[in-house]
Amino acid sequence: MPENNTSDTFSTANTFSTSRILPFPASAIFNAFADAKQLAAWWGPAGFINHFELFEFKPQGRWHFVMQGPDGQQYPNQSFFAELAANRKIVIRHDCVPFFTLTVELTPLEADTVLHWQQVFDDADIAQAVRHIVEPANEQNLDRLTAELQRAAAGQP
Repeated sequence: MPENNTSDTFSTANTFSTSRILPFPASAIFNAFADAKQLAAWWGPAGFINHFELFEFKPQGRWHFVMQGPDGQQYPNQSFFAELAANRKIVIRHDCVPFFTLTVELTPLEADTVLHWQQVFDDADIAQAVRHIVEPANEQNLDRLTAELQRAAAGQP
């Protein structure tokens, strides 16, 4: 993680939250979600790749994709964009097992942006069963987002 990033993480029985200060404008972060090619490059834990089947970045738009783990295992996902507020908020409803809602809020600072990532599972027992996966995976996801934003800012393909 770059030196000027800070991270603050907390959890409850069904909620996993983390916040970071990223050295990018909110518009760049929002666009990293809005652009399917860029999102596919960073979404998920370290070592995973994505194959998007349907990507409709609009309110109530569908997002179907398969995450492929480093071991080749396939993880089908179905979600929809429950709420989008340009450069401020993205709410993704994961509507297959495990059911959860991910809310990403962006708060601009002078040259940086506070990103708050909150994942709320419908079932606290399921949340606790996957805690050992979700907590590090969410941090890896944000590490990958940061690396993708750095790559894009440097003009690298």
